[in-house]
Amino acid sequence: MYDIQSRWRLEGSILRYYGLRNQPDTFKNTVRLTKKQRAIVERLPCELTPKEAYALKNLIGVQIVKSEDKIAIPKGFDEARFCKTCVANDFMIPGIEFDAEGKCPICQSADKTKELKSIVPIVNTFPRSKRSRFDVAVFYTGGKDSTYLLYYLSKKLKLRVLALTWEIPYMSDCARRSVENAKATLDSVEFISRRVSSDDLKRIYKKLYSLNGNTCACPSLAYVLFYSELVANKVPYFVAGNEPAQMLGLYFNHMAPKFAYTFAQNKVLNFLLNVGRVLTLRPPLKKGQFHTLATMKQLAYGDSRLKNLAGYRNPLVQNVCEAIREAPNILTPLKRAIRASSRTGNIPAFVQVDFDEISGGAYEWRKIKDIIIRECGWVAPEEADKGLHTSCKIEKCKEHSQFVRFYEMKSTMIPFSALEIAIAGRSNNLSREEALSELKSSLGFSLEEIPECAIMREYLEQ
Repeated sequence: MYDIQSRWRLEGSILRYYGLRNQPDTFKNTVRLTKKQRAIVERLPCELTPKEAYALKNLIGVQIVKSEDKIAIPKGFDEARFCKTCVANDFMIPGIEFDAEGKCPICQSADKTKELKSIVPIVNTFPRSKRSRFDVAVFYTGGKDSTYLLYYLSKKLKLRVLALTWEIPYMSDCARRSVENAKATLDSVEFISRRVSSDDLKRIYKKLYSLNGNTCACPSLAYVLFYSELVANKVPYFVAGNEPAQMLGLYFNHMAPKFAYTFAQNKVLNFLLNVGRVLTLRPPLKKGQFHTLATMKQLAYGDSRLKNLAGYRNPLVQNVCEAIREAPNILTPLKRAIRASSRTGNIPAFVQVDFDEISGGAYEWRKIKDIIIRECGWVAPEEADKGLHTSCKIEKCKEHSQFVRFYEMKSTMIPFSALEIAIAGRSNNLSREEALSELKSSLGFSLEEIPECAIMREYLEQ
């Protein structure tokens, strides 16, 4: 008796894999079938005749296996197999494979991915602006990462910082207190807050909930709200506060190719890009400005056809873009600012600070917490072991919905927190013991609905 191996599923004329495969097949997740192969696979599980087995010879042993060799998918951490070097396991990432040494694909590719730090240019020092009263701007949530970034830019580099806070209805109490404490302690920072009207936000959230199973729109909707503010103030740099594991997670989720991490350094492509701008009487782009325009245009107009044809989709951003169209009026200022900034060249450069480098080699979460508590009055969440995403009450809900959708093969997107905590453990941003503790106590990996999911529904039903 033969059957389709676990985590492979027939979708039309394609067998699709929902998991993370060993090197070198990590991103080979689809197999196109011939008409004859599809007819046979549609009948599985069943016995195969010699002719049928021959027709499936390129699939047998991997995609098609004997029923007794079908892999059982764990239903909890106690049944899971863990990577020997990080905390990746086949419960939180069902379908993850392990090599002969017991390493997962994330650890197998450590040497190949060590230089993949950011899909936007990395800049760790900034000049004092002569055209603006601000040197840099940051999106400030009151969370651990954005607070550390604010501390580094304002206290270490002594820059004039514009801190932009989107007041979401789910902001955690500790994040609100952290924002207020930062206002009291960081003298060189100017704070601006914005909120979306409840009517518009509920329309957006309801649509997003139907698409994602959650209402997480950060940071995309914040960019929509604040881009015109950056352009009006002629802020030269918009600095991202993503810790290293988040950036690399895009690669393992097949949302960003290796090329995206080196685009900023490709002089030939940037030259050709600027030739096109000069010929259309627009100023050439400086480092990071292309990334800004690409990000804002995606939010305003949706993904480009070229990106979709290349197979690198970001369903998180795509779904947010679709949801925002439920309240199209909030896109009007963004589109106006895009046109004005592209025409004048007054585009804030979208850049990333290398948290590992500015932290002395490794962005260790426990040490960072001590620094920002002392220097910025940061308020830690009640869950002492929590290191990922500390500013939002629904973070667990987002993790849970992403996990359940992937577990049930309703989405090809691997839960981001699953990738991030595995990468952070591999990269020594936190110890294995810390990662295991957070994994089992602070994150939303559960097949049963977690209590925090009620927070989203209660807001939508108000």
